[in-house]
Amino acid sequence: MRRFPGIGFRTNSPGTRDAWVIGTGLDVWELVELLSSYGSAEAVVEDFPLVSERHLQLARAYREAFPEEIDEAIAENNRPVEERVELHPLVELRTPEA
Repeated sequence: MRRFPGIGFRTNSPGTRDAWVIGTGLDVWELVELLSSYGSAEAVVEDFPLVSERHLQLARAYREAFPEEIDEAIAENNRPVEERVELHPLVELRTPEA
Protein backbone atom coordinates (compact mmCIF):
# COMPACT_ATOMS: atom_id res chain seq x y z
CA MET A 1 0.00 0.00 0.00
CA ARG A 2 2.98 2.31 0.49
CA ARG A 3 4.22 1.55 -2.99
CA PHE A 4 0.80 2.13 -4.57
CA PRO A 5 -1.19 4.68 -2.54
CA GLY A 6 -4.82 4.20 -3.48
CA ILE A 7 -4.57 0.42 -3.78
CA GLY A 8 -6.16 -1.57 -0.97
CA PHE A 9 -6.42 -5.27 -0.30
CA ARG A 10 -9.39 -7.42 0.68
CA THR A 11 -9.72 -11.10 1.41
CA ASN A 12 -12.23 -13.12 -0.61
CA SER A 13 -11.18 -16.58 0.54
CA PRO A 14 -8.72 -17.84 3.16
CA GLY A 15 -5.11 -17.29 2.17
CA THR A 16 -5.86 -14.96 -0.72
CA ARG A 17 -6.05 -11.23 -1.10
CA ASP A 18 -7.28 -9.16 -3.97
CA ALA A 19 -5.92 -5.75 -4.88
CA TRP A 20 -8.62 -3.15 -5.46
CA VAL A 21 -8.62 0.53 -6.30
CA ILE A 22 -9.99 2.50 -3.37
CA GLY A 23 -12.94 4.68 -4.31
CA THR A 24 -14.10 2.49 -7.18
CA GLY A 25 -15.25 -0.73 -5.54
CA LEU A 26 -13.46 -2.55 -8.38
CA ASP A 27 -10.53 -4.91 -8.20
CA VAL A 28 -7.41 -4.03 -10.16
CA TRP A 29 -8.03 -6.92 -12.57
CA GLU A 30 -11.52 -5.59 -13.30
CA LEU A 31 -10.15 -2.17 -14.24
CA VAL A 32 -7.45 -3.79 -16.38
CA GLU A 33 -10.17 -5.79 -18.19
CA LEU A 34 -12.23 -2.61 -18.70
CA LEU A 35 -9.22 -0.86 -20.20
CA SER A 36 -8.60 -3.80 -22.48
CA SER A 37 -12.20 -4.07 -23.67
CA TYR A 38 -12.82 -0.32 -24.04
CA GLY A 39 -9.46 0.44 -25.63
CA SER A 40 -8.90 3.75 -23.84
CA ALA A 41 -9.03 5.34 -20.42
CA GLU A 42 -11.26 8.10 -21.75
CA ALA A 43 -13.92 5.62 -22.87
CA VAL A 44 -13.88 3.87 -19.48
CA VAL A 45 -14.18 7.16 -17.58
CA GLU A 46 -17.04 8.23 -19.80
CA ASP A 47 -19.07 5.07 -19.08
CA PHE A 48 -18.10 4.66 -15.41
CA PRO A 49 -18.52 7.94 -13.49
CA LEU A 50 -16.88 6.59 -10.31
CA VAL A 51 -13.70 5.67 -12.19
CA SER A 52 -11.14 8.39 -12.87
CA GLU A 53 -8.01 8.48 -14.99
CA ARG A 54 -6.02 8.32 -11.74
CA HIS A 55 -7.77 5.08 -10.77
CA LEU A 56 -6.89 3.58 -14.13
CA GLN A 57 -3.26 4.75 -13.85
CA LEU A 58 -3.04 3.00 -10.47
CA ALA A 59 -4.49 -0.21 -11.90
CA ARG A 60 -2.04 -0.17 -14.82
CA ALA A 61 0.94 0.52 -12.55
CA TYR A 62 -0.03 -2.26 -10.15
CA ARG A 63 -0.44 -4.71 -13.02
CA GLU A 64 2.96 -3.78 -14.41
CA ALA A 65 4.50 -4.56 -11.01
CA PHE A 66 2.50 -7.77 -10.41
CA PRO A 67 1.45 -9.14 -13.81
CA GLU A 68 1.14 -12.77 -12.69
CA GLU A 69 -1.28 -11.86 -9.89
CA ILE A 70 -3.54 -9.83 -12.18
CA ASP A 71 -3.36 -12.26 -15.11
CA GLU A 72 -4.30 -15.11 -12.76
CA ALA A 73 -7.36 -13.19 -11.51
CA ILE A 74 -8.41 -12.43 -15.10
CA ALA A 75 -7.99 -16.09 -16.08
CA GLU A 76 -10.05 -17.17 -13.07
CA ASN A 77 -12.85 -14.82 -14.09
CA ASN A 78 -12.80 -16.10 -17.66
CA ARG A 79 -13.08 -19.80 -16.82
CA PRO A 80 -15.47 -21.69 -19.09
CA VAL A 81 -18.90 -22.47 -17.65
CA GLU A 82 -18.24 -26.20 -17.90
CA GLU A 83 -15.16 -25.88 -15.71
CA ARG A 84 -17.08 -23.85 -13.13
CA VAL A 85 -19.83 -26.47 -13.00
CA GLU A 86 -17.21 -29.15 -12.43
CA LEU A 87 -15.62 -27.13 -9.61
CA HIS A 88 -18.96 -26.27 -8.00
CA PRO A 89 -21.39 -29.13 -8.73
CA LEU A 90 -24.01 -27.94 -6.22
CA VAL A 91 -24.48 -24.59 -7.92
CA GLU A 92 -27.53 -24.61 -10.15
CA LEU A 93 -27.16 -22.80 -13.45
CA ARG A 94 -30.16 -21.03 -14.86
CA THR A 95 -30.52 -19.70 -18.34
CA PRO A 96 -32.12 -16.31 -18.85
CA GLU A 97 -35.74 -16.49 -19.87
CA ALA A 98 -36.48 -15.12 -23.30
